Amino acid sequence: MAYDPVERHRKIENLVIQKKVGGDLKKYYRFRHDRWYGGIITADCAGCGLTCKFCWVRKESILEGREPGEFLSPEEVAQRFLKLMKENKVYQGRISGGEPTIGRSHLFRFLNVFQHKRLKFILETNGILIGEDESYAQELALYPFVHVRVSLKGCTEGEFARLTGADPGGFHLQLNALRHLKKAGVSVHPAVMLSFSGREAVDQLYSVLWKIDPILHSEIEEEQVILYPHVEEKLKREGLKYFSGHIPERKGAGKDDRHEEKEGKRGNGERGKKERPRIVEGGEGSEVPGAKQKEGGQEEPIKGRRIRIITKQ
Repeated sequence: MAYDPVERHRKIENLVIQKKVGGDLKKYYRFRHDRWYGGIITADCAGCGLTCKFCWVRKESILEGREPGEFLSPEEVAQRFLKLMKENKVYQGRISGGEPTIGRSHLFRFLNVFQHKRLKFILETNGILIGEDESYAQELALYPFVHVRVSLKGCTEGEFARLTGADPGGFHLQLNALRHLKKAGVSVHPAVMLSFSGREAVDQLYSVLWKIDPILHSEIEEEQVILYPHVEEKLKREGLKYFSGHIPERKGAGKDDRHEEKEGKRGNGERGKKERPRIVEGGEGSEVPGAKQKEGGQEEPIKGRRIRIITKQ
């Protein structure tokens, strides 16, 4: 049965946020230095209001807020960022792992620490809560050093529902997030999961994004599912067939690959340049609605388009 994505975000918030007078605490499970965006410090937070069937995070308990982690104040999170930035000589930060917009008060108190520090902060979000409340985007506009990456789960209502299990209307909340952010003057670009989309659906989405803002149309970041073993297992379990995806290069068989759990997000960007993952077209018995056919019954792959990559300045 489909769930209300906004309501589920609120329920998850009760698990990963602890209300405190001096500033709400939020659960985090990892801080790390990444090569994405030309070099960045990442904090992985627990809890997400969507249950994407292709998610790279290895443990669903992390996204459900049940996995052990640290409840940290906004100031404690900021200090960890600043320490890692100094150690690694990078000047960008992001919150990833789960959904960073869960715990609004915590997020903005955290961003306050970064004001006037000449740093760049990237907010990677599914956009549900920003799309549900326009004032969220208006408040983000107070932080000019923040850039928002809205990750669209598919190209249509139907794909959104199929990929997340949520009510189809959630797809329009994601689009509304882009509208609200552009209207508020926030720096933003859309990322789109295309591994499960046919050509007609892709063209339809590009048309919608053009109408929201032609600049968004030119800055779309195209994502493809990263076929880690645990992801392939999950796709099979869910009966979800992909049209194309990345097979990551594994260095050092048997090594702990926790570092790769969420980094597939930059699959067509920095990863594509540096690791050159192999592309596979279609899962076993893959059939994608709306995909055009070549002679012999093979599906025509979706051609690449412009991808916006944010580099260190």
